[in-house]
Amino acid sequence: MELYSFFRSSAAYRVRIGLNLKRIPYKTHPVNLTKNGGENRKLTYLVVNPQGKVPALALDDGRVLLQSMAILEYLDETVPDPPFLPRDPFERAQVRSVANIIACDIHPLNNLAVQNRIRAEFGADEAGLERWCQHWIAEGFRAIESLIEGEVYCFGDQPTLADILLIPQVFNARRVKADLSPFPKIVAVDKRTRELDAFAKAHPMVQPDTPPELASPRPKV
Repeated sequence: MELYSFFRSSAAYRVRIGLNLKRIPYKTHPVNLTKNGGENRKLTYLVVNPQGKVPALALDDGRVLLQSMAILEYLDETVPDPPFLPRDPFERAQVRSVANIIACDIHPLNNLAVQNRIRAEFGADEAGLERWCQHWIAEGFRAIESLIEGEVYCFGDQPTLADILLIPQVFNARRVKADLSPFPKIVAVDKRTRELDAFAKAHPMVQPDTPPELASPRPKV
């Protein structure tokens, strides 16, 4: 498989985690969202993804999947082990609730396109954009903190879809200097996932397109 990705895109980060958890090998095609107006807006990429966003996942047969949640669902349905969702219907709904708080409430308000629009339309400076992001992260994290039930991960002793979406959002929260002290459960889950190769190898600071000045040593596997 081939993953079209940008190192700090939280949506692409989710899919990297998912592919790693399923032990699916893939090749990364970096798509720089910030260079020269965004490589994602060039015709060469719009042929792959007409929406001009990342991620996109090209399957072995050449077909392409868009949108991180749809990609993760596809991976879970085609490679059942390890599962991203519990078997119990109520528990599955709980996991999906946390995932959707991130995918539907926090992330859409904080993504690069929204920030660029706020900057252009309302003249927001970097400090204002940080406050904007911090506000919506805190709003969502308050709910997630109350919903997390697992002693190891968000729900139970295995990572689920909730963890796959939460960890990239925690990275974003730290990047915009959000205060995480009110969310000890979230911080604890983030710390524990760092011990898993699937999460460590997906981290934005160890990707092929990570700028050298930001790159961390690659994780040992």
